[in-house]
Amino acid sequence: MIIVTSIDQSPEVVAFIREALGLSPDARADDVAVLYQAMEIELPLQPDIVFKDGDRLYFVEVKSNVTSIDTIGRMQLLRELWYRRRSNWHPVELVIAAKTIRSREEQLARELSIQIVKLPWTLGPPLQPEFKPSKSRITSEKSWKIVSRLLKEKSTSIRQLALQENVSYGWAHKTIEMLMSQGIAKKNNSYVQIGDVKKLLNGIAWERPMKNLSLAEIPVSFGDSIPAAKDISSMLSEQNVPFAFTGYTAGGLYTGYAVRQDAVYLYLDKKNLDLFTEFFKTSSYEPDRSSIRAWIYAPDRDVYTDTRQKEGITVVSPAQSLLDLAGFGYSAMDLTKAMVEMYDAL
Repeated sequence: MIIVTSIDQSPEVVAFIREALGLSPDARADDVAVLYQAMEIELPLQPDIVFKDGDRLYFVEVKSNVTSIDTIGRMQLLRELWYRRRSNWHPVELVIAAKTIRSREEQLARELSIQIVKLPWTLGPPLQPEFKPSKSRITSEKSWKIVSRLLKEKSTSIRQLALQENVSYGWAHKTIEMLMSQGIAKKNNSYVQIGDVKKLLNGIAWERPMKNLSLAEIPVSFGDSIPAAKDISSMLSEQNVPFAFTGYTAGGLYTGYAVRQDAVYLYLDKKNLDLFTEFFKTSSYEPDRSSIRAWIYAPDRDVYTDTRQKEGITVVSPAQSLLDLAGFGYSAMDLTKAMVEMYDAL
């Protein structure tokens, strides 16, 4: 059950924040007053929403716009009081969810380890937890080969899926049975097909949120995303550094949809993060220089072997791009659906 302490938060907003934080399926939202009472603590400040995930608490402040340091100051004070009065209780993560936040306030928040969730201007119905986790995972490397091939072929036999992706028939059969048990796939005689794309994308978002792979967010000295991705591709290739662009960057290039101009998204091994920072990070001595954000993710599988070149940019394979886009959840849903629709042609 989700209970919030402000009438300004709709269920859609709460669901979006929960998903953006990458909380586990077991995470729950607690009533703040009940939480304070249970912990025998009195504080003059309360967050708008509080989530409990394992032994960690997330205090969330929801604002339409953040144009001053007042919100940041309140949250920092709340955290300080929490630890002073209950230092032996659950660790607390602070979160500001806002439609807009000024760059100065955003930088200050990040310096104080306050997470930022950018809310879209409009929110449709939230993703519903229709996917029931099972012991198997549709996002595992071998299972995703079967799922993505099924999306490409639209309707085919389990045997053909196994042959085309070079996996055992037993594994292919197990994956399809799992999809059918979740209401994601359906069978017509000896042929199978995806029956509910929404459930599939929802399941991916729960199983493998991209937030869990986040390695760093680095301001880089470029004016917009495509020139940035081209130059980064060129320089990292010259240094023989394994990398591949993904997320909105790859999805936009594959579909032809307009990509975000304020950020690029790429996989990079942790050991190469310092080199990337040295090459591309915006210098603190040039505060007025144009910059965008590079969102860097640590690969959880081989994402470098089957890369493609798009407009001089090294991107992950279509299958990996689709998997990653779905992992962004609701915020990338339109682009993800567009890629599903044209996936058989990629």
